[in-house]
Amino acid sequence: MNRFALFAVVALLWGAAGARDALDAWVAATDLPPLVTETSTEVLARDGTLLRAYTVTEGRWRLATSVDAVDPAYVRMLVAYEDKRFFRHAGVDLPALARAAAQAAWNGQIVSGGSTLTMQVARLLEDGPTGRWPGKLRQIRVALALERRLDKQAILNLYLNHAPFGGNLEGVRAATRAWFGKVPRRLTAAQAALLVALPQSPETRRPDRFPNAARAARDRVLARLAKNGVLDRASALAARREPVPNVRRPFPALAPHLADRALADRPLSARHHLTIDARLQARMQDLARRAVRNRGDRLSAALVVADHRTGEILASVGSPDFTDQGRQGFVDMTQASRSPGSTLKPLIYGLAFDQGLGHPDTLIADRPTAFGNYAPTNFDGAYRGDIRMREALQLSLNIPAVALTEALGPARLMAHMRRAGMQPDLPGQAPPGLAIALGGLGVTLEDLARLYATFGNAGRKVPLHWRADTEPPEPGPEVLSEVAAWQVADILRGTPPPIASARSGLAFKTGTSYGHHDAWAAGFDGRHVIAVWIGRADGTSVPGAFGGDLAAPVLFEAFARLKPQLDPLPPPPPGTLRVTNAELPPPLHRFRAPGAALAATAPDAPQLIYPPDGVKLELGGLGLVVKLRAGVPPFTVLANGTALATGQRAREITLPAPGTGFVALSVIDAKGRAARADLDLR
Repeated sequence: MNRFALFAVVALLWGAAGARDALDAWVAATDLPPLVTETSTEVLARDGTLLRAYTVTEGRWRLATSVDAVDPAYVRMLVAYEDKRFFRHAGVDLPALARAAAQAAWNGQIVSGGSTLTMQVARLLEDGPTGRWPGKLRQIRVALALERRLDKQAILNLYLNHAPFGGNLEGVRAATRAWFGKVPRRLTAAQAALLVALPQSPETRRPDRFPNAARAARDRVLARLAKNGVLDRASALAARREPVPNVRRPFPALAPHLADRALADRPLSARHHLTIDARLQARMQDLARRAVRNRGDRLSAALVVADHRTGEILASVGSPDFTDQGRQGFVDMTQASRSPGSTLKPLIYGLAFDQGLGHPDTLIADRPTAFGNYAPTNFDGAYRGDIRMREALQLSLNIPAVALTEALGPARLMAHMRRAGMQPDLPGQAPPGLAIALGGLGVTLEDLARLYATFGNAGRKVPLHWRADTEPPEPGPEVLSEVAAWQVADILRGTPPPIASARSGLAFKTGTSYGHHDAWAAGFDGRHVIAVWIGRADGTSVPGAFGGDLAAPVLFEAFARLKPQLDPLPPPPPGTLRVTNAELPPPLHRFRAPGAALAATAPDAPQLIYPPDGVKLELGGLGLVVKLRAGVPPFTVLANGTALATGQRAREITLPAPGTGFVALSVIDAKGRAARADLDLR
């Protein structure tokens, strides 16, 4: 080689090296668009089923996905059709680009773009033009820069999340849900081919508007893939016979109110995992729609289903239709504070049993009674005279419930509602009065479910929760003793069922607020609790609405849709007094007038000398010694409403240890007067 040739080679190499360095510098200086994809916030059921998703910027659906969540056959078809050298080039396919340039020169216009998948990603990220050389040059630069920053799988992920599929659908997961009603993990060859074809011209090939164009584009993909050996001809021919979807499926809207609550609770979270059972939620939403059908265009309904063993909310329906403006469907009536009517009465009776004020077979008077300036009446205007507490609760009589509330004290009732996890809402700043026994305060439907879950959970608070992506709450405190909770459940399961509903042993109670504004029903079995509300979201009256007529049938139907048969309630706990009225201790034969059962002002009323009220005692496994002064024997001693001793005439009594924890100890004499002490036994 002479020196001139050598000089030429050196110059050529020097120029090539300079060009390479210039190219490297040009690519390195590329200002890349954001590589973090904004995807739809998703709310998922307990099994991962999509309950609801929210659109991203400009109202686009873009559900997050990745290569490993997509059918591999679709990815192979996409690469084979769009960019067969994808895994070998560095962002630009020079042969394809040269072919495109030659075709453009020959035809005087761009015939094929020669774009790689990486270049398409560059265009999608910047929403750039497709048919002009300045735009193409920008795509080349961004594609080269992307290949230096990301691996091939990351680039494919960007494509799978950004590719347009018609309308406001972006990304393959949004497309498969809208066009096929499925996730992209398993696709037919025809479905995969349609997904390959749509992004090339998403608006002119939309299957719901231009099904013939969509079919033709899909079939061209199938034909080329069969020609290139990616698909065998038999599979391609079978795929061509598969119909193209001509309807766009709506995105799911299950538990929309609860989804909104989840989003408001954690606005920065991309995914929210709930305890909701998607299939059950769909059945309950359908039930709510049916419950108000043909009952006027303003009536609404709501219900809550929960597992009182775990505290998980399995279904939450805030209205029959989230989008129904006439019914104000956007209002979540599981969270609205409304008068609960008679649905608090089971708690009143449970507390009365615990405090030694009565027993399910204790007689109580149902006759016109004035409690100071308050003179309630029964709902039907009739009175039954002396009646067992069991029947008074089953018939939902008002006078006995108010009499018990007066004896307990309204503040005690409020305190135990809060202990059960409820947040009762009193009008204004007024102290609680006797009217709360009949619904003179506000509670939410979800709170009512908490209360009835407590009855089903042996008297212990059930921390209802709807998030599956956090640690479940700790078990709650005791609201009622196990005996009192069982007694309430036993009474409620004897309540006559609504007309046309078979007697099933469901423990339930109905309620109707004053003025017929709200109809309620709540019930439980050995595992689940359901609460139902029917009324108008704007709070106006619904003439003729009764909980027993409107809400109770929905409650029974809800349990039927939940499971084929009820879970049995537990057997009575040890120490439960199961006797007739005649066999009860004399002080429990009849409930005394308000204040009489707890009267301690008379000089000869019984007094607890030991143990004193509020004391902490270390029993160490020994018995509990009770010392009395005054009172008329025989004495009855109760702990949390359970009789520990009856017919006692001595004034120093040794009792078996009633267990540990907080114990309400009551001693009742022959005249029905009582002494009481709250103890903390260790």
